[in-house]
Amino acid sequence: MNSDNQAFFSIRDGEWFVGNDGARGPWSADACHAGPVTGLIVRALEQAVTDKQLVRITTDYARPIPMSGFRIDTKVTRSGRAAATGTAVLTDADGKVCATATSLHLVKSDLGNLPTAKFQGPSRKDARPGKFAVENAHHGLPFFRDSIEVAYPPGESNAPGPTTLWMRTPPLLDDEIPSPFQSICPLADCGNGTSRNAELTDATFVNPDLSIVLHRLPASEWLASSAVSFWEPTGIGLSRATLFDEKGPVGSALQTLLIQPID
Repeated sequence: MNSDNQAFFSIRDGEWFVGNDGARGPWSADACHAGPVTGLIVRALEQAVTDKQLVRITTDYARPIPMSGFRIDTKVTRSGRAAATGTAVLTDADGKVCATATSLHLVKSDLGNLPTAKFQGPSRKDARPGKFAVENAHHGLPFFRDSIEVAYPPGESNAPGPTTLWMRTPPLLDDEIPSPFQSICPLADCGNGTSRNAELTDATFVNPDLSIVLHRLPASEWLASSAVSFWEPTGIGLSRATLFDEKGPVGSALQTLLIQPID
């Protein structure tokens, strides 16, 4: 990735989000990568609840999200003094629901220094540039891989298996700085790919959902994920990732997986 790369999306007519090349996923030339899309859903929910911090979002993807355009509508379903909840619905140009999401927002306090778990994150200083886990897509067009920068800590690579990596991504939209929660969404949706147990030529491992929980908002441009995937003979799996900024852990991401062999 370089500074000339465009944002993941453009806005048309004030409400339609149209995917640029970096928003394209690896599975279909016409469908978006779910990570940047989730970032836009987070953006909408943060705009819906402005007096509390978004701490959790769970998104269900009902069908492929079209590169050609979609809109997002939100509703605040609970607004209390300490907590709020919201929903988001993403629809395509035909009015079909492509994704739904629920969110939890909590009021922030200033409690001073509190005891917490000591957890050492990966070192950004020692990481070295490398190739993204998914090097080739099921189409010949530019996609998510071409818009990002990736770096691996010592001993890590883009080979299958549990993987830790650093990532830097472009903004969601031109002329708009994404919020910290928005910024981590593209990385959070990569756990199934970075910790895959086989290559795309052998199997598909699509995630029909994504849950992100952040106990602290990230505060650096480079963000990291340490992910592992569990694949079962039933064709059902789970990807679990711990998310980091350069100061340490910030939260977790979970993806349910639908695994299918490629003949």
